[in-house]
Amino acid sequence: MQIVMAASECVPFAKTGGLADVVGALPRELVKLGHKVTVYLPLYARVRPMIAENQRTAVESITIPFRYYNRFVGIVDGGARDGVQFYFIDCPELYDRPDLYGPNGGEYLDNAARFGLYCRAVLEATKLLGVPDIFHVHDWQAALIPVYLRTVYASDPMFRRAGVVLTLHNAAYQGKFPPVTTEQLLFPWDLFTMDKVEQYDRFNFLKGGVVFSDMLTTVSRRYAEEIQTPEFGEQLEDVLHNRAPDLRGILNGVDYAQWDPAVDRNLAAHYTLDDLKGKRACRADLLHAFGLEHVTETASVIGIVSRFVTQKGFDMVSRISEELAARDVAVAALGSGEPIYENFFRDWAFRHPASVAVRVGYDDALSHKIEAGADIFLMPSRYEPCGLNQIYSLKYGTVPVVRATGGLDDTIEEWDAAQGTGTGFKFHGYEPHDLLAAIDRALAAFKDQDGWTKLMRNGMARNYAWSGPAREYAEVYKEVVRRRG
Repeated sequence: MQIVMAASECVPFAKTGGLADVVGALPRELVKLGHKVTVYLPLYARVRPMIAENQRTAVESITIPFRYYNRFVGIVDGGARDGVQFYFIDCPELYDRPDLYGPNGGEYLDNAARFGLYCRAVLEATKLLGVPDIFHVHDWQAALIPVYLRTVYASDPMFRRAGVVLTLHNAAYQGKFPPVTTEQLLFPWDLFTMDKVEQYDRFNFLKGGVVFSDMLTTVSRRYAEEIQTPEFGEQLEDVLHNRAPDLRGILNGVDYAQWDPAVDRNLAAHYTLDDLKGKRACRADLLHAFGLEHVTETASVIGIVSRFVTQKGFDMVSRISEELAARDVAVAALGSGEPIYENFFRDWAFRHPASVAVRVGYDDALSHKIEAGADIFLMPSRYEPCGLNQIYSLKYGTVPVVRATGGLDDTIEEWDAAQGTGTGFKFHGYEPHDLLAAIDRALAAFKDQDGWTKLMRNGMARNYAWSGPAREYAEVYKEVVRRRG
């Protein structure tokens, strides 16, 4: 089967979140299953030097029409990596910018044109480089591909049998633009209706993708259920509920070549499920890195690696911070985000310098050290479509404390000391006392080192490699091909 992946991010080229990890890993696994996979990405400024040495032009010029003018894009051949072919949409006036989506976490004012052009350019490129059986498109930035296919390109015989699968990585990000976007991107005005792309008088990229794709997936089974409710659907719950028969929840995998304490080059010592001795050295190394060398052996080290935003539950953490600091714990936090939470962590560390430390920013090596050196990993998210850090934590024998939402609920099983089963601790409500109660259960369990070792090993034995999700995606593709017959 021939598959085209269309996304705005992919490691190692461009990344702001988990989307890039998925688009980097899933195609490799699909190739192992015998499929032919091509990935199309915008040619951002940061990508140019990464491919400059070996790049060549695959298509010199493609004309993309807009309302009052045309734009001309090239297709750059980025070569094959692990059997996956990469092409880049080259439009310097739209993509040669310092940020992917906008400065300081914001948005460029022309993002509708930037990603509308991207979607149409992918379709035009495939007419020259190979139309696939399946377009697998990711998030709002690529969600106009199915809209174009079923409207503007509906009578094009080259796409007659091409199917589309849309993956929603986070329903909160939808690509909402003024109504005139319809005209600017040369769509007919009858597309701007409640049953198509219009949402509260906005042109909604993601809604259009949901309506026009053959099948939909999201990144955990629980999140597939949650986004059909008002609490998590971000005002798309009705249209998602209407598509429920075509919606699948497929949990993201992880790349164990990068996240395995037996081989991780960022660690002070290696360790495995059968030989845990190296984890103690990793704990000491983590405490040294954060200036917490005087933490006692009995203290539980709590690790946090996250964006510092409300979605991640840090409003609750701030409300229990003093009670938590009074317990026998040390906290090592790494992240950046909303100023209110960056300042909270700085202030918390200032008030408790012997037990709380924070690094504002992102440091990949340090994130690995936290996963390996912490005893407990904290993820109290308000919502979490999949989450990866809790899965990394399992592999590193670092026990997760999570809110039972989305992928966190799918991947973590509550510890039962009597039965010796479970992999972590979960809480269901969204109140500070619910979070503190779950942490206290973990701290109590930590005092029983035999039980804690069993709990660690339970988590380390779990396997969330990409091979399983890739097979599930392949089944979705087969279903779409069967339907389009």
